[in-house]
Amino acid sequence: MGTRRVLITGCSSGIGLAVAARLAKDELRRFKVVATMRDLNKRGPLERAAGDSLNKTLEIKELDACSEESIRECVNSLPDRRVDILVNNAGVGMIGPLECQSISDMKELFDTNFFGLARLVKELLPDMKRRQSGHIVVMSSVMGIQGLLFNDVYSASKFAVEGFCESLAVQAMKFNIKMTLVEPGPVVTEFERKVYEDADKMDLSGADEETVKIFREVYIPYSKKIFASLGQTPEEVAEASETLQVITAKEPPLRHQTNRLYMPLTALKHADPTGRLPLDTFYKMTFNHDRLFNASLGVLRLLQRKSKKL
Repeated sequence: MGTRRVLITGCSSGIGLAVAARLAKDELRRFKVVATMRDLNKRGPLERAAGDSLNKTLEIKELDACSEESIRECVNSLPDRRVDILVNNAGVGMIGPLECQSISDMKELFDTNFFGLARLVKELLPDMKRRQSGHIVVMSSVMGIQGLLFNDVYSASKFAVEGFCESLAVQAMKFNIKMTLVEPGPVVTEFERKVYEDADKMDLSGADEETVKIFREVYIPYSKKIFASLGQTPEEVAEASETLQVITAKEPPLRHQTNRLYMPLTALKHADPTGRLPLDTFYKMTFNHDRLFNASLGVLRLLQRKSKKL
């Protein structure tokens, strides 16, 4: 198989940047990377990460996933409009009490996280069908498998992404097109920092006192502890054992979780079809067993350090 063109969205920072740089520096030079972002003024970090691969195996283009015109213009600029692998990574986050979030903000989040994916696939799928080849890789989340406290809208967008891809995958198989949902757990990025910053500025006057207290005094501290204990770096998600392996696999999986230490939490959902087990477990971890929660994270933190040394 010759060089494959990879179109990646959301490459100004985080996972998108790390994946683009990793593929561009592939020792076997299997990829021609088209790294895209909405604002080209933010290309500096990617250029530095790309190093010598810039304008050789990696080129940077403008693409706004919320605009069909922008997507079409970017794809039309490519030779024969050929995209062998789409890595849909662009996304935004949102946390907080539901009653403090506007419907317009929810729609804006869905416009990027879900409809951005739908626009890209709608543009590229006909070409992939004609060529009878292609691979659509979607950066989803473990929150597309299991909902999490105060992540109602973000999780809903990822559930939508999961349902969209799982449904489309059946049709895609008929045309020899692969689909893969990459599901990171906590990832320490600018994305996470911005979500917490927005939470600090959030107007919580629409919520009752107890809900605000749970958000401020329980959820935020617990969430930060989870990121500190289980969080991966974007480079860890992008490295050979993760996203690169999925992209180069002859028979890639439909789903791939990147964080082994988080898998026991997502496994709870499949262990009990009634849904009671994960609900009760998360409730007790959040409200009843602070010492157990901290002890468990301590063990997981130790395992994380050991795995990094291996």
